[in-house]
Amino acid sequence: MSRRYTYPEAAAELRVPETWLRRHIKSLPHSKKGRKVTFSDADLDRIDALTHYEPTTGPLAIVPAPSSAPTAHPLAALRPLPSRGTAVRTG
Repeated sequence: MSRRYTYPEAAAELRVPETWLRRHIKSLPHSKKGRKVTFSDADLDRIDALTHYEPTTGPLAIVPAPSSAPTAHPLAALRPLPSRGTAVRTG
């Protein structure tokens, strides 16, 4: 069984204030037995992943910024359907 962390221990592991954990508990993975809230190692890893920020532009960006060259609109190739009663030709 993995280790269980209390609010103060989890806050110390994540390097965040304990009050931050308490304020955001509804959106964070955790276990609750009665009034006792605990966090597992997996919960702390998921919380860390949820709050991880990856830059999208600049020298540290993993994904290159989109080019400024004009491209066709993604829906430009779509054509309207024929009116009802008109036979659809294939080929």
